[in-house]
Amino acid sequence: MELGNPGGSAPGSNDWACKPPDRHPNPVVLVHGTGGNRQDNWGTYAPLLANEGYCVFSLTYGAFDDLPWPISAVGGMKTIVQSAGQLRDFVDRVLAATGAHRVDLVGHSQGTLMPTYYVKHLGGGDKVDKYVSLAPLWNGTDAFGAAQLVEGARTLGAGALIDEGIGAVCQACPQMVTGSDFLNALQADGIYASKITYTNIMTRYDELVVPHTSGFLEAPNATNVVVQDECSSNYGEHAAIAAEPVAAAHVLNALDPDHPRPVPCVFVAPITGG
Repeated sequence: MELGNPGGSAPGSNDWACKPPDRHPNPVVLVHGTGGNRQDNWGTYAPLLANEGYCVFSLTYGAFDDLPWPISAVGGMKTIVQSAGQLRDFVDRVLAATGAHRVDLVGHSQGTLMPTYYVKHLGGGDKVDKYVSLAPLWNGTDAFGAAQLVEGARTLGAGALIDEGIGAVCQACPQMVTGSDFLNALQADGIYASKITYTNIMTRYDELVVPHTSGFLEAPNATNVVVQDECSSNYGEHAAIAAEPVAAAHVLNALDPDHPRPVPCVFVAPITGG
């Protein structure tokens, strides 16, 4: 874990000598969620995808590197625009190292939304092929009544308290609230890019993306999956969806649709995904 091994990577990821095989020509870039990092968020997916023959890479973005460890290992804290710039630079490094033309993205939580800014505004539209999202929030989140709280504060002229309070610790957090200025601007000309294939994988027990249907966005180049629709014994929520086997099978099928595999239906526990 990065909090115990600063600067480490999850097993199977960030082998900069990896050359993509013909079956999986696109390197996979894993994009963690708020409070995560390149190691802790991907204990399941980095080795899983590496064992499937993918070249797997993962970055920590949006961390306050100038603060003492372990705070410096907590990612997803800076503005989404700043983080998207880090993703752009990381993808360029991956493409240069592997010789690939495009990458596939697998993101979790904020890691599903932040890359949209990279795709739309920082040149990522020609560098991303498949965009797979775990617990996406295309319409933001109203967890714990956040949207009403922010709207009420701004109506009362106290919006600065939100920005200077929550935003001082997590600059990206107010941007992800439903109805935020950032989200409204991002949605103005549509979320999806026409050259990219999207897969949205959601859980109806998501306690941080509220409602979970915030991640359900239809388009000809998008597939929407709620893991409980075909597996009622899946009780995984926001954290578990980044570790559990039902969602993992959907991710593998999204990355390699020419070789689909059965999606299991097993008991999935909250939080751990076990």
